[in-house]
Amino acid sequence: MRYTEEHEWLRVEEDLVVVGITTHAAEQLGDVVFVELPDEGRAVTKDDEVVVIESVKAASDILAPLDGEIVEVNEAIVDEPAKVNEDPEGDAWFFKMKVEDLSALDDLMDAAAYKDFIGD
Repeated sequence: MRYTEEHEWLRVEEDLVVVGITTHAAEQLGDVVFVELPDEGRAVTKDDEVVVIESVKAASDILAPLDGEIVEVNEAIVDEPAKVNEDPEGDAWFFKMKVEDLSALDDLMDAAAYKDFIGD
């Protein structure tokens, strides 16, 4: 897995990149009460706002970590936003995207670098 400074994780599954938020981010947000996901088929550019997430503490935007196309979204977290707190780095992924250049992942943090980044 790779990580962004915005506390997103990315995992490659076949030719797609799965994106979610880290456990650290979920803990900082508190209880998630609302998630709005992007439309499937949407072309995104790195740093576009693609997801709105609201918790009892704050509202946040999740940014596109790479250029690509949203090809699948996780409707389960729209129906049950609390799943984001229960399994943020597993079943509570946000979206899957097709990217033109998987080597762009090399510019992101690995697990050890992310742990250093959050001071864990």
